[in-house]
Amino acid sequence: MRARAVPATTVGAALAAQVVPAVTVLPGIRLRFFPRLSGLGAPGHVALTFDDGPDPASTPLFVEALAARGTRATFFLLGSMLARSPELGLDLTAAGHELAVHGWGHHNLLLRGPHTTYRDLARTRELIGAVTGRTPRYFRPPYGVLSAASLVAARRLRLTPVLWSCWGRDWTRSATGTSVLDTVRAGLAGGGTVLLHDSDCTSAPGSWRASLAALPRLLDECLDRGWRVGPLGEHGRPARR
Repeated sequence: MRARAVPATTVGAALAAQVVPAVTVLPGIRLRFFPRLSGLGAPGHVALTFDDGPDPASTPLFVEALAARGTRATFFLLGSMLARSPELGLDLTAAGHELAVHGWGHHNLLLRGPHTTYRDLARTRELIGAVTGRTPRYFRPPYGVLSAASLVAARRLRLTPVLWSCWGRDWTRSATGTSVLDTVRAGLAGGGTVLLHDSDCTSAPGSWRASLAALPRLLDECLDRGWRVGPLGEHGRPARR
């Protein structure tokens, strides 16, 4: 029996449903039309977040630096990294940090189907819960690229997608503490969410050192402006416009 041709309109609709959410990676569109997805919260608070860990070579240094300032943050973990170093998940939790889902591996979710996407998110959520005894609340896709499948999976798993309002471009080989701080400052505002990385597992080797160097000065900047810094769970709701 000959297979029926799939109408072009059906293919186009399916492709659009998968790709359209990805436009939220564009900061102008995201900040204007999707403030909650951008991580905008109460104007007196800044959410500090880290991606790609936990990494035994670097994450403990971030924990130490944050402890020295009495600051807690949200760490978006890769399941594959946590599986290699589960004790780091325990250390993060013991230090009062919030753990969240970044996926199992650092894959662009536009290239993964619904089943694989759900499995990646579910495995990571379950592992974080098993290691720490706490079920994560938030999800951030690798590269900040959402897909329809990831949104459906997040909803099924009761995970809230959160991207960011400013970042430090700290994954590049040329990044320095000063460049990271200057890049964050360009978009830093009360109620914002800062994206940094506590691991170089998907970045230039040693690039995490630039984030670590920028961290104390970033915290000073927020303090000078009168903003509290903490995890997403304490971020509150954005002010009405």
